[in-house]
Amino acid sequence: MPITADLTIRETAALSGVPRTTIEKTVEARVLRPLAGPVRLRGGTTRYLPIRAVVYFHALKAANLTDLPLRHKRAIWTNMIRIEPMQLETIEFTPGATLDLDRLAADALCKAERYRKARDRYITSDENILGGTPVIAGTRLTVYAILGRLQDGDSVDDLVEDYPEIPREAFEAAEIYAKTHPLRGRPSGRPWRNVA
Repeated sequence: MPITADLTIRETAALSGVPRTTIEKTVEARVLRPLAGPVRLRGGTTRYLPIRAVVYFHALKAANLTDLPLRHKRAIWTNMIRIEPMQLETIEFTPGATLDLDRLAADALCKAERYRKARDRYITSDENILGGTPVIAGTRLTVYAILGRLQDGDSVDDLVEDYPEIPREAFEAAEIYAKTHPLRGRPSGRPWRNVA
């Protein structure tokens, strides 16, 4: 069964709860091999990982095994890609040492799958709408505006109340998407005045 790559490295980091540098180092060590593909909503290319990478990183973090030798990390990943994508089993990565993926990472897998489905369904980009800035489909509400409101103290419930026609999962996906796909370019305003 071919492995589909669904998440960017930043999305994988956000959904698994590990720093992006941890994922970058793992890719650099060739434990995981990302697939290059076109950026979903803007031009260019980026690297994608399969959704099971969220399970891999979250399970290692939850089991406090982030300092394992590379050979054990490779063994865990090799065993993971042999099982069905949405199946979480206990895998043995060295004689006598196992990792219970279901117990350690079932919630992370559900969250990642929910995000992927909502992202693909609700987040869109069209050059004719706000110059291609990612928005919630059918609206002019940008993912960055949603993130801004959430960072300023609003909750997802507040957004659902303000926009009852937009489902909750669209706002949740927009928040993660905006965090993992930051705007590029110079900051607006006078950032030197934002001293806390």
